[in-house]
Formats: sequence, structure tokens, C-alpha cells
Amino acid sequence: MDQDTKFWDKAAAKYARKPVRNQTAYGETLDRTRHYLTLDQNVLEIGCGTGSTALLLAPSVGHITATDLSPAMITIAQDKLADGNHSNVLFQAARLSDGSLAGQAFDAVLAFNVLHLVRDIPAEIRTIHRLLKPGGFFISKTGCIGEAGRFLAILIAVMRKLGFAPFVNSLRYGELDAMIACEGFEIIETGLYPASDHARFVVARKL
Repeated sequence: MDQDTKFWDKAAAKYARKPVRNQTAYGETLDRTRHYLTLDQNVLEIGCGTGSTALLLAPSVGHITATDLSPAMITIAQDKLADGNHSNVLFQAARLSDGSLAGQAFDAVLAFNVLHLVRDIPAEIRTIHRLLKPGGFFISKTGCIGEAGRFLAILIAVMRKLGFAPFVNSLRYGELDAMIACEGFEIIETGLYPASDHARFVVARKL
């Protein structure tokens, strides 16, 4: 088991108990996402954590496959399926790089609060592009701590060495947008939800 999986497996139970820090910003993110979703779509969410977002968006799509690299996170997500009628939701322990989704095609791929945790972001976006149908949507929300100055990046690096933080890329808005555009996407909407956390919301269409 790699270091990233170990970190998130260990954090899963605490993560599941933690309330959404900014409910208003979370609601805005979901509302803007729903604008691009329809009941005939086959949707993929990567980095789904314990599945809350997938379950909230499920009524707006035909089917959603929600994945996370952490089996412990997925176990908690699967337990939530018993709490309601979620027949169009599939939770799966997987990462894009393992090839388990190869051959599938999606109308939209969602990546909320995950790209900054990926070690090779261009490769991740390239794989997302391959998984999308022509004209499909890539909808993401990414923490861009590079906008917050060097202190936060240094603090996170120290915490990571002590085992208290995961790997985090220090991104700026323009850098993230360029990575997405360079992999064959047209950016059609951006936002900050919330602006105080430098959380960059991007909707891009596959060219």
C-alpha cells in the first residue's frame, strides 16, 4: 500500500465525522455543478471520499460511478447506500492510473478537492480527457494554496514530514487553468467557492 493510500485510510473515520466547513460554498459548488448535469448522463467522480457529494448529485444524473484511492473511504461510502434509494450509484476503490476504468466512457467527470493532491496533475487530466465522451464536461474544484503565499506551502510541507498532512501541490489559478486547457479542454466557467480558501471551481468541455 502506497503512502497516499495509507494516509487517507487512516484519516477516513475522522474525515467522515467532520462537518462541511463552509456549507454555503459547498451548496454553491453543487448548484453550479447541477447546471451541467442531466438525467441521461453517465458520470464519474474521482476522489469521492466518503461519498456524500456523489449521493447528493445522484438524483440529477442517470448513473454515477464514484471512486477513491482509499478502500476505507469507500467502505464508509458503501455503508451510506443503505440509508436510501441510491440504485444509480456505484462506489469503487480505484485511482485513474490503475486502468480499472479503461474502456468506459462518461458524459461528465467530477473532481472535487482532489487535483491538488495528485502527484502528476497533467497525467490525471489526460486520463480524464480519454474517459470523456466528445463534448463531455470536466468539473473540478481545486485548492490553490499557491495563491495564499509561501508560508502555507511551507507549513503543509512540514506537517507532511511529520505525518500530519498528505502530499499537496502548491498551485496558482493560472497554472491550474493552463494545465486543463493544455490537455484538450475549453474552459467555460470558473469561480471561487469560497474565495477565502482559494478553492478554484472550473468547468471545462472536451474539445
